Amino acid sequence: MEFRAMLLLTLLGFLFVEPGFGQRGDMDISEWMRTKEQLIKNLEDKLTDVERQQNDFDALEARLNATVDELTRQKAEMDKLKKENEGLKTRLNASEVEIDKLKQSSGEAAPQIAFSVSLANSGEIYRGPCTDKTLVFKRIFSNTGNAYNQNTGVFTAPLNGLYYFSFSTYGYNTHVMGAILMKNDVRQISTYDYTSVDGSDSSSNAAVLQLAAGDKVHMELWDNGRVFDNLNGHTTFSGFLLFPM
Repeated sequence: MEFRAMLLLTLLGFLFVEPGFGQRGDMDISEWMRTKEQLIKNLEDKLTDVERQQNDFDALEARLNATVDELTRQKAEMDKLKKENEGLKTRLNASEVEIDKLKQSSGEAAPQIAFSVSLANSGEIYRGPCTDKTLVFKRIFSNTGNAYNQNTGVFTAPLNGLYYFSFSTYGYNTHVMGAILMKNDVRQISTYDYTSVDGSDSSSNAAVLQLAAGDKVHMELWDNGRVFDNLNGHTTFSGFLLFPM
């Protein structure tokens, strides 16, 4: 505002110190004043427009600075996620190498025990809620060693060893979705999802268990739980012997 006032005063000085003004006795002073007032008003309007443009520029600069700050923050977050992802890949690769070593150390003469099954062998199956919560997987992809019983849903360890188990579950939001991996009727690991508004849910889990010959492993529903399966194989159960002990 001080700059605006000084500029106006300077312009007014130039306007009123007009050469030869004293010799113009016949000039219509009123008309001259109106002309000068209009000129001053035009100058004020231009100054107002300049100030408005300056304000717009300042606001734009502030938005640009905020955008730069947000992009900087997002880049830092992406760099952090990239670093975490690289760490996960490193650990996964190390786990795969270790599993390969365990498989190789078992020797060529090691017993071959492995199975992979899904819940539905035809059509669609909604399993649960029910009193007998054991999941009996009927569709057999493989059952080397015949340690999995498709009539009871139970895997029985044929010998002492370290075994790897994995499973996946799928269900809709009307019931609790998930299942529990049981060893000799004792809970080991599980999947779980509350009833929700997202339509359907899926999840998976895995574990390495040390079993003695005769130990039993099976999958069981949660109370009031339900899972779904069809020939697409949404709800599955798999396991194999890593090496005998």
